[in-house]
Amino acid sequence: MTRGKFITLEGIEGAGKSTATKFVCAWLQERAVVVRLTREPGGTPLAERVRQIVLERGTETLSPVTETLLMFAARALHVQSVILPALTRGEWVVCDRFTDATWAYQGSGRGVDAGLLGTLAAAVHGGLEPDCTLLFDLPAATGLARARARSGSGADRFEAETVAFFEKVRAGYLARARAEPRRFRVLDAAAPLADVERAIGSALKGLLSQEVTA
Repeated sequence: MTRGKFITLEGIEGAGKSTATKFVCAWLQERAVVVRLTREPGGTPLAERVRQIVLERGTETLSPVTETLLMFAARALHVQSVILPALTRGEWVVCDRFTDATWAYQGSGRGVDAGLLGTLAAAVHGGLEPDCTLLFDLPAATGLARARARSGSGADRFEAETVAFFEKVRAGYLARARAEPRRFRVLDAAAPLADVERAIGSALKGLLSQEVTA
């Protein structure tokens, strides 16, 4: 059986990934592709509990390293229980965030050592990388305003961060896209929805053609 494709969607808060994941799945399903939609942190019952710890604005402070370890703990559960089995079955996995998010948020945003991030990534999913990453890019102030308008007083730990933090996160994402141009497709998330969806479709057509010719 042919291994499925692994598609990840990345971007700062307010970039429209949730809407885009639905479009990606619908686009693929219309072309008879079996799709598994999932997210990070989360994707399994236990990993979703870790997600709650990471996102909640409690009284106990999480250090950048603690936050990173929690992200990779949830990812290890997710990869083992959901992502790898689905890919092995030939399904296409569409994941809202993966390790690029950790490099951007905990690495660029929090300043966690790159050596530690690389070691953890190799331990948790060595040999597994996305086939295609859609990066939804927009100015940090715009994305944060969107996210806060959506969440209101229920903003999570990340949505409560400063614009300066998200500028660093955005810069981290764009640096990764420049380093891996064949994997990343950078999309203008501030553009009209129809334009964003056309760009998504173009990226997916290229990925689907690789599957057909393989």
